[in-house]
Amino acid sequence: MDTMMGLINLENEHDFLNELTYFRCGAAAPFAARYRLIDFALSNMVMSGVQDVAIFARKKYRSLMDHLGTGADWDLDRRHGGLFILPPDWNDPSDISKGDLSHFHNNRDYFERGRSSYVLISGSQFINNADYQDAFQFHLDRQADITLISATYDELYPEHDSCLKITSDEGGWVNNLSNDPYNHRIFTGVYIISKKLLLELVDECIAHYKDHFFIDAIKANLDRLNVQVYETNGYSAVINSIESFYRHNMNLLDTENFESLFYNNALVMTKIGNQPPTKYREGSRVNRSLLANGCVIDGDVDNSILFRGVHVKAGATVKNSILMQRCTIEPGVHLENVILDKDVTVTENQRLTGVKEQPFVIAKRRTI
Repeated sequence: MDTMMGLINLENEHDFLNELTYFRCGAAAPFAARYRLIDFALSNMVMSGVQDVAIFARKKYRSLMDHLGTGADWDLDRRHGGLFILPPDWNDPSDISKGDLSHFHNNRDYFERGRSSYVLISGSQFINNADYQDAFQFHLDRQADITLISATYDELYPEHDSCLKITSDEGGWVNNLSNDPYNHRIFTGVYIISKKLLLELVDECIAHYKDHFFIDAIKANLDRLNVQVYETNGYSAVINSIESFYRHNMNLLDTENFESLFYNNALVMTKIGNQPPTKYREGSRVNRSLLANGCVIDGDVDNSILFRGVHVKAGATVKNSILMQRCTIEPGVHLENVILDKDVTVTENQRLTGVKEQPFVIAKRRTI
């Protein structure tokens, strides 16, 4: 039976979340009260039957490693296979590879030792809840070299500007990848390829001094590769800016969006926390908000997302904001359209206000 191994390639993802990626890579950015962005790609792979997952990480991966641990929370702490975090640690004086091709070249043994004949490759900036087994069967049935996973949006936003758009013929064979601003069919960064073809293309790109596997091996060779497209459905989002991060967090306060993302297929898995339930004390008021466990609420919270262990004290108001783990909001504080990273303390009677298009962001471990 044909199976897939997984790869989450973070090499070409930039630190796109400003203050939120001062101390972590984008894949480790917190999302939706208790998750990290990488949880969605990782959960999708596990729920698609993938038992070996490698992560290409180059910088700021300490937070990522702390979150993932042994992979136990995703059932990837296995004796054979499981989770492999592959940072750039190699010293081959004969190596001429560049860019993400260095990861493929220097971690070639991950692919060669894997028992699967196909590879499911993803990034971390596209979030959804999908089982890719149907896409894999589609790939096999069509005898494609590569199958790209697409998503079509009724309305395009600024985060889609940098996404490749897919054009295909009536049979679903891809004939162009471009940045066409009028094409609503987005390439999600997820694709399926045979292991044999992947390694052949890696060697070919390195021999020609290329540095970007997808662009140089696949996009540049659409004329000689048989590339299919498979459409994914359900709620999804591209997160590659502070504005898109804020908007898509806030979109989850809509029950329909929340249920579509988290309950459409299997549950999205994340690192387990053992905090007690959130405590709502007398005099507190909470409206249309998403709160993780371990919070203590004495003040007012409206249309906001609070991560684990946040304390909003009496007389404080939090509105249209995202507060990450262990933030403390002192009495008299007013927060509106604000993002606070972990362990931020806002002292008494402060007023911080941003706008939806440009929320006020505070980096972690600050006192304001």
